[in-house]
Amino acid sequence: MIYPSDLTDEQWDLIKVHFDTGNYGKSRKHDQKTLVNAVFYVVKTGCQWRFLPKEYPYWKTVYSFYRRSKERGIWEKVMKDLVAQSRFKMGRNTLPSYSLIDSQSVKTTGKAKDKGIDGGKKGQRA
Repeated sequence: MIYPSDLTDEQWDLIKVHFDTGNYGKSRKHDQKTLVNAVFYVVKTGCQWRFLPKEYPYWKTVYSFYRRSKERGIWEKVMKDLVAQSRFKMGRNTLPSYSLIDSQSVKTTGKAKDKGIDGGKKGQRA
């Protein structure tokens, strides 16, 4: 079964170099793309590892793959590489000189501190 979180072959071609780190003479039981797709399924759906669909490898295998990849910094390298590729296609410098984080704040009036729910504390109000 194909899930919306699964990578296309073209998408996999962009990142597979990061996951082909050599298996040191051992044969792999599971395809790297399948393991990445399983990780993406968990990330996209928010399901628990144990609830991975049966089409993916056993959840402990997928979690171990994710953990080892994270410890090696592979996920960060993938993101950095994808950002560089995207910026290059837009005709921009592949290394941004700065970044912005957008945050939204809501201002309230002074009257608001005397209003609202006290979470069941039954505190004194002025």
